[in-house]
Amino acid sequence: MNATVSLYAYAHLAPRSDGKIVFEAAEYGNRFEHEAVSELPIDEGTLLHCGVYNRIVRQYNGGRPLPVSVRTTVDVPSGSGLGGSSTLVVALIEAYRRYLDLPLGEYEIAHLAFEIERLELGIAGGKQDQYAAAFGGFNFMEFYRDGRVIINPLRVNSAVERELEASLVLYFTGRSRNSAEVIETQQTKMIEGNTKSVEAMMTLKREAVEMKEAILTGHLDSIAETMNRGWLAKKSTAEAVSNDEIERILELVLNSGGLAGKVSGAGGGGFLLLLANPFERHRVVEALTLERGQLLPAAFTHEGVHSWRQLFQRPLTSPQ
Repeated sequence: MNATVSLYAYAHLAPRSDGKIVFEAAEYGNRFEHEAVSELPIDEGTLLHCGVYNRIVRQYNGGRPLPVSVRTTVDVPSGSGLGGSSTLVVALIEAYRRYLDLPLGEYEIAHLAFEIERLELGIAGGKQDQYAAAFGGFNFMEFYRDGRVIINPLRVNSAVERELEASLVLYFTGRSRNSAEVIETQQTKMIEGNTKSVEAMMTLKREAVEMKEAILTGHLDSIAETMNRGWLAKKSTAEAVSNDEIERILELVLNSGGLAGKVSGAGGGGFLLLLANPFERHRVVEALTLERGQLLPAAFTHEGVHSWRQLFQRPLTSPQ
């Protein structure tokens, strides 16, 4: 069960006439420059950029190099738990799709992003984030054993959506984490058949169905209940999902009138998704403003990945 918020990853692409490839990851302050070749060496600072370029050139450009400049920015910090890395991969693919006029729909873009990030670059994780970024909106996602993915868009009543926006708080703890380490621990426990972890995963699966039904029927009290049950189950999947600081903040929120809270993403840090009755939400916000973290708006968006040709008449790379 997934919903997207209006925080974005941007990929700006422009052709070059000097036979070079230049990647700038403004979100990390990293830059990579290389002669235009069919297969770039993987640069850790621009790992995702290199991975997407190599796959696009190999599969969709006949192995012919693409001299381009690509600059990216992301609205959230790396390792924040809001799917920023996967969203960036989707944005990069969409930039090349627009530039090369490729026949790729949302399913193809999301699947391609999953293969690049998880299989080719070997970054541990699942498929949810790529499909969320590609499709946008409220979606109930089904992942099958044979690799099939079915995205079911939900028709959420506008009053329910507005009430949720008035109830939710996104709080960045100020501490990013390596989600791959947490996910690898979860995967290991699942493979080994750890009873506690397997049962927790099955609980999370049931809670996704409960969340869908609560949102569609407008039973927001049930949303708080399923969030709390889901958080307890999530903590049972791996020890690193939570820590003393996260538990302290969640206790503060509940003592300030909050109804539920959980870590977004793998856990260990990043963003907390918090729920309060709209009448009491201001108390939660006031309590969190005294903490070291950062509050961000949780406004929903129904649009998935999209692109356009730049309207400002200014080159992507300014003259030196």
